[in-house]
Amino acid sequence: MKSHQTTQTMKPATAAKKLGVYLPATPAEFQEGVVSRAELNELQADPPEWLRELRRNGPHPRPVVAAKLGVSIAGLARGGMTEPLTTEQIETLKQERPEWLEKEQATQAEVRKEAARLKEKKAEAEDS
Repeated sequence: MKSHQTTQTMKPATAAKKLGVYLPATPAEFQEGVVSRAELNELQADPPEWLRELRRNGPHPRPVVAAKLGVSIAGLARGGMTEPLTTEQIETLKQERPEWLEKEQATQAEVRKEAARLKEKKAEAEDS
């Protein structure tokens, strides 16, 4: 028996998600094609200028916006932030510190604190 290795490809939306960029902001040729695993690895290893620019200035997808602001994606939605934001808009929010952002950052800090506590408790139980 002879096995044939096929090239693994993904939709542009999947590739954009893995690259951490907002798909509608990518070049048309990226949006219209398919991306092979090798192409994705190449984009990650040696990003072209358009990818570096998107990562630097945005617009950024919600998971990236949430991470940069230190909140959850749900927290963004509760704060009324449903659209992609640019780096400049994110920096403005950080400086203005609206009430919803402070509340969501505090909530996220509590979630992380609780997760750490549970992890520590689990580790202690495994050591016993």
